[in-house]
Amino acid sequence: MRKVAILGIGQTKIGEHWEKSLREIGGDAAFAAMQDAGLEKVDALFVGNMLSPLVNGQNQLGTFFADWVGLWKQEAVKIEAACGSGAAAFRAALMAVASGDIESALVVGVEKMTDKAGRDVTAALATAADADYEVDQGISFVGINALVMRRYMHEFGWKHEDFAPFSINAHANAMHNPNARLHEKISVEKFERSSMVATPINLLDASPTGDGAAAMVIVPAERILRKPRILVSASAAATDTIAVHSRKDPLFLQAAYQSSKRAYEMAGVTPGDINVFELHDAFSIMAALSLEASGFAERGRGVRLALDNEISIQGRVPVCTRGGLKARGHPVGATGMYQLVEVVQQLRGECGPTQVDGAKIGMAQNIGGSGATILTHILRSES
Repeated sequence: MRKVAILGIGQTKIGEHWEKSLREIGGDAAFAAMQDAGLEKVDALFVGNMLSPLVNGQNQLGTFFADWVGLWKQEAVKIEAACGSGAAAFRAALMAVASGDIESALVVGVEKMTDKAGRDVTAALATAADADYEVDQGISFVGINALVMRRYMHEFGWKHEDFAPFSINAHANAMHNPNARLHEKISVEKFERSSMVATPINLLDASPTGDGAAAMVIVPAERILRKPRILVSASAAATDTIAVHSRKDPLFLQAAYQSSKRAYEMAGVTPGDINVFELHDAFSIMAALSLEASGFAERGRGVRLALDNEISIQGRVPVCTRGGLKARGHPVGATGMYQLVEVVQQLRGECGPTQVDGAKIGMAQNIGGSGATILTHILRSES
């Protein structure tokens, strides 16, 4: 397998884009990535998306976007892995280029979630859970995470307010990201006063959805002349049971552990070598569980990292440096690509006030469902 590098990146601002269609949002990110790469054509297009059939009434997104961006006659396919669809599309493109089957690929993660009423989008999101044993019993996706968070607090003795630093950190970083949905700093007091969604998860524990797209162009590493060169050092994926209650330990993200372990081995690094970590903080509890399963904290101690300010830009494990899902926003099928684009921005030194000093190695972890599908990628900057 040959080395692969990222040639171009692009993204759109996350929000409620009533004036734009699904094809326009995805197209904007795709064109931006192609322009950044300095290319007019690629060999293949990979689209990450979860909800287009249910929310937008549109399937066959590979051809849909190939037609829109002018990649006629090229290979094009949609990849779906719930909220992990973006990273899954990137991994598929990566394997195609690394194998030598193609010389260039455009990857687009895209989601338009405002075309349906909130209840319909909630029902669509629930398709990431077990239809027979979770959804049909009346539990929502946020309800599943609330049960996990309640058990975590019981097992390890944390209070709800202890999770506040995850959200505070994300909102503080999003203030400097023009593409983030939420530009508002929050405090512990505001976090605690926030409206309850599904106890103990309140509004400021949860990430906002929205419309958005992020894209990348990848090519064999030897084709890139400009510096720094951003290499893909590792790509790994793993699964767990789709239903949380079927797991031996519902408080441990086994798929995060497996995928991060493989990624570390592939890249030849340890958690201590990671300069920036874009984790999947769909809910604050998932941030804590990801840190633990990925080797940055002991079991039940992920919250301590946040309380000790170790997840800040100046901390030991800078996370969600552009706002994370919590404040940048979570257009589900696009999220994995936003994470990867943001890691590239860090490794290029393009993050302004939220730039991690000397960042050379970055990791992105994208989660589908309640930890059922988890993909971990490690990128490296090479001068």
